[in-house]
Amino acid sequence: MTTALSDADWLALGRARKTIVRWGRWQDMRDAFAWDIPEHFNIAERCCDSWAAQGADRVALTHVAQDGTATDWRFGALKDASDRFAAVLRARGVQKGDRIAVLLGQGPEVLITHFAAFKLGAVVLPLFTLFGADALAYRLSDSGARVVVTDAQNLEKLVDLRADLPDLSDVYTTSPTSAARDFWAEIDAADPLPTPEVTEAEDPAVMIYTSGTTGPPKGVLHAHRFLLGHLPCVESYNEDFPKAGDKGWTPADWAWIGGLMDLALPFLYFGVPIVSHRMRKFEADAAYALIARHNIRNLFMPPTALKLLRQSDAPPKGVTIRSIGSGGESLGAGLLDWARNVLGVDVNEFYGQTECNLVLSSVAGAMTVKPGSMGQPIPGHEVAVIDAQGTPCAPGEMGEIAVRAGDPVMFLRYWNLPDKTAAKFHGDWMRTGDLAVRDADGYFTFASRDDDVITSAGYRIGPSEIENCLQTHPDVAMAAVVGVPDPLRTEAVKAVVVLRDGASEAGLAHDLIQLVRDRVSPHVAPRLVEFVAELPMTATGKIMRRELRAPDAR
Repeated sequence: MTTALSDADWLALGRARKTIVRWGRWQDMRDAFAWDIPEHFNIAERCCDSWAAQGADRVALTHVAQDGTATDWRFGALKDASDRFAAVLRARGVQKGDRIAVLLGQGPEVLITHFAAFKLGAVVLPLFTLFGADALAYRLSDSGARVVVTDAQNLEKLVDLRADLPDLSDVYTTSPTSAARDFWAEIDAADPLPTPEVTEAEDPAVMIYTSGTTGPPKGVLHAHRFLLGHLPCVESYNEDFPKAGDKGWTPADWAWIGGLMDLALPFLYFGVPIVSHRMRKFEADAAYALIARHNIRNLFMPPTALKLLRQSDAPPKGVTIRSIGSGGESLGAGLLDWARNVLGVDVNEFYGQTECNLVLSSVAGAMTVKPGSMGQPIPGHEVAVIDAQGTPCAPGEMGEIAVRAGDPVMFLRYWNLPDKTAAKFHGDWMRTGDLAVRDADGYFTFASRDDDVITSAGYRIGPSEIENCLQTHPDVAMAAVVGVPDPLRTEAVKAVVVLRDGASEAGLAHDLIQLVRDRVSPHVAPRLVEFVAELPMTATGKIMRRELRAPDAR
């Protein structure tokens, strides 16, 4: 039985977990910082069980359903449910290292499944509910996922896939159905797991697939300690985090590393409550109403969401925001000024990628902000701009952003791709594939990708999966996918298509867009389709996407 803690005592426990020694000037924070990565570490123990032991009745999560009904989930309830689901999975033969896929929108079931998997030493595989059959089939097959947890709506996508997924032994749904195992019924019937698996900080915990740029998406395998690697940025962009009254929400899906690791799990690590609510489509008025009703003070907002807020009316009374973080693309001075003048808060930008997230940031409360810049290396992270030989570039010289190997937030490896893993590194540096310039003051400014990734509405989208899908249409001989400028999304996905002899263009653009929406995902579907006689090719037969992106291209 636990003793109820006062709000002040609870806050003191959360602040005792701070990794930054003291809040202040950026360089002072960097100089004072030192990593403390324990030999044994488990995300579920730190984000759930340890808090349940301190105050089981403390609210960890408020889940807001589509009809607005709100349900509080307390740390004790999350621990109990995840203990029971871990026992269910163990009874079904799940072992340490097995992959557990989560095909769900934001909600308590996501956290319960994550924590249950972590308690078994299993690896969580987050999946977007927007994914179509092709995208799901590839990721589930490539990962060898043993279990999928989903809901009735997304179960339909899995039914036809199971025959081609020999490793997939069990599917659980959060709503009763004869086509899958009953998530809640089995939890209710199970006894709690008596003893969680002891995991090392280096043990695998999460696998998130890349968007796929020059080939199929790659499984990025992360260790339990990668949560600790995210904390300096989370503490920084929320400016002296945590503080009394803090509560977080993001419209970003928890299947994305941004939604999961830029806010949800780090907030729970500090004992700070979060709100879960899946918006089918982001709407400014609905977002403001949610923020006001549930006293949300801390936000991770993708750039497109901020742009949509800017296009709406001023926020209503009751909206009191303390901090906003954003990443994925540059915001620009105009958007930063709007947030400061209208929302009354500085938006702190940050940079990272699936393999090594949150390593650069621009934080108004601790440094001079240079609009357009990604800021400086976050305390604990060593970042440089390097040349082709792996040597740090001089200030003002363009090169590739690289992170010193051994960083706690860095991935373990690509799943079953040792050659790709090796190619990601150059000596002691992990290469990001992003080109930038570092100025004399240590600020990084993004220049471009050195591959074909598309940045649209905060998502990093690779062309290969889309092109492969388009080419399954009987009238398509060849297809290339590129990003073109878009004022709201930064880039829009454009498909450039060569038709087979005799095929008609009539109505085909609509059909191709729908094909990608259905088979891959709506968020990667082309918004533009152009039909051409031929594609620009290299002498070795590779599509020259750079020419298709040129302003005067076709």
